[in-house]
Amino acid sequence: MSTSHDALIADARAWLVEDPDPATRDELTAVLAQAENGDADALADLADRFSGTLQFGTAGLRGALGAGPNRMNRVVVTRAAAGLLAYLKEQGASSEDSVVIGYDARYNSDVFARDTAEVVTGAGLKAYVLPRPLPTPLLAYAIRDLGCAAGVMVTASHNPPQDNGYKVYLGDGSQIVPPADSGIAAQIDAVGSLADVPRGDGGVVLGEDVIERYRSCVVDLLPEGPRDLKVVYTAMHGVGGETVTRVLEAAGFPAPALVEAQFAPDPAFPTVAFPNPEEPGAMDLSLALAEEVDADLVIANDPDADRCAAAVRGPQGWRMLRGDEVGALLAHHLLGRSKPGIYATSIVSSSLLGRLAAAKGQEHRETLTGFKWIGRLEGLAYGYEEALGYCVDPANVRDKDGVSAALVLCELAAETKAAGRTLIDVLDDIAREHGLHATDQLSVRFSDLAGIGAAMERLRSTPPTALGGLAVEKVEDLSLGTVDLPPTDGLRYSLAEGARVIVRPSGTEPKVKCYLEVVVAVEDETPEAIDAARIAAAGRLDAIKGDVKVAAGL
Repeated sequence: MSTSHDALIADARAWLVEDPDPATRDELTAVLAQAENGDADALADLADRFSGTLQFGTAGLRGALGAGPNRMNRVVVTRAAAGLLAYLKEQGASSEDSVVIGYDARYNSDVFARDTAEVVTGAGLKAYVLPRPLPTPLLAYAIRDLGCAAGVMVTASHNPPQDNGYKVYLGDGSQIVPPADSGIAAQIDAVGSLADVPRGDGGVVLGEDVIERYRSCVVDLLPEGPRDLKVVYTAMHGVGGETVTRVLEAAGFPAPALVEAQFAPDPAFPTVAFPNPEEPGAMDLSLALAEEVDADLVIANDPDADRCAAAVRGPQGWRMLRGDEVGALLAHHLLGRSKPGIYATSIVSSSLLGRLAAAKGQEHRETLTGFKWIGRLEGLAYGYEEALGYCVDPANVRDKDGVSAALVLCELAAETKAAGRTLIDVLDDIAREHGLHATDQLSVRFSDLAGIGAAMERLRSTPPTALGGLAVEKVEDLSLGTVDLPPTDGLRYSLAEGARVIVRPSGTEPKVKCYLEVVVAVEDETPEAIDAARIAAAGRLDAIKGDVKVAAGL
């Protein structure tokens, strides 16, 4: 699309004719008036809105709310829905088929859900809409529970409050992967005038029964056992609070201490700069409450409750567990129950899961990043990735699920407490048996996207021979694919002593992400040996991180 002054003005005026939303029409009218008067900032704003289009990919759509094709709004969502329905019909969907739609509590999520439902019914299919803002895993569950051809979740997960998004699942209950993403994108591009998109009614708003079935499946994951556990819980201003507290109660746990300021859904996320449990400061209220009530465990969901974070009390006070640590704890617990099947991680997660699975005679697999790959593995028993995503019940939810993960982690914590031990003790046991696997991440944000390509090209053209004093024993360019993985933009370095580094561009943000792992043997059974291994691992990770920065020019 042309970015010249006249073309921008024409594009904006054409958009105003189609836009059904008075709020975004007013917003764009004001920017357009300033731009027509020669305001440079307004012209730059207009160029950003109209010089590109939000791209539909395996993550669906995600972006800032506002008017224009490069924003999330009713025009973009309606086109996305129309493209999805055209794709489903191309694949053989008929009037007997249905699409279920869920939404979180972000700005306009309910509006986008209603628009989608009207496009579904307008295309001749049945639309089912979840009754209120609910967790993403409940939508993933409902697809298979109701036998739908597809599902849509309106959410931007843990993005900032000004964003929203649109996740698409097919009838197997998993997020879309190639070639479905490009097929849907092509159909979106083929959508003509918005006035020509047929619209029907708002579909059927579902009752509580599907929610109750999901909750029952979650509670049924736990056998009888100890339930004495003092939990602090935060919903991070999202939609997980009601569901998590009810499944904890139904499973027999005491009511958790709630971070009240963050419990009710609030699209403004007033107490956090960034509603992601991994971000600095996001867990401050939770950790303060944990200290106040002398809790055993802190549990946090992200705003759409598909991720689960945890904090425990350590020798130096409360600390967050890394995603790989929670992943190992859940795997250890499920393997201890002799749960058979494939234990899977993404390539950027710790290699520890492979050792845990092998020790119990279970198969381990690595996939590309994202639960769209993990969730569709046939025979999956458990899957996780380091970004706080865990799938403990793939028979019912083929996606990460922060509700069921929270419940199973509470079960493990209660069993451990009943034995007079802590989750830190369990992690130490794992380290003694399999070596201390320590992970870290280097993430660099770019204002100029060309910098991402330059960093990746530098690493490809001049690969490092050592990182952090450890020899690089193998370099894999993942863009070429491997025996087990389809092509993806990334590089994997296998280092001496079991260490490894993976570098890849982020799939959702203008960042280069570097995932680091070292493995340090624990010399003996003493606490001092564990402490020494942790100190050694931290030093190695710091050294590797410094060398990766230099090698990539970051």
